[in-house]
Amino acid sequence: MDWTRICRLADIAPGATRSVVIDGERVLVCRVDDSRVFAIEDACTHDDAPLDQAVLEGCAIECPRHGARFDVSTGAVLRMPAASPLPTWPVRVTDGWVEIAMEA
Repeated sequence: MDWTRICRLADIAPGATRSVVIDGERVLVCRVDDSRVFAIEDACTHDDAPLDQAVLEGCAIECPRHGARFDVSTGAVLRMPAASPLPTWPVRVTDGWVEIAMEA
């Protein structure tokens, strides 16, 4: 697996997100708390709205456009109008750096 370094963990506060583009994919890095970080597609599966302005509450993120909610740890839909889960990517923290593995 190839890992892409995104940023230092300290650059994302707990409860915050950071939007990045990796290999043409819009990715939203979500730091849930001090140690848990997840990566989801930065596009609501309901209408492709970016999620970078969404509020992260624990592992739940809500699309600001129509209120769809997703679990950032799994991509699962928590509330409609979205019916499809969000794609997710593996994340690790190495030497204080957040890294994401994008599949080839």
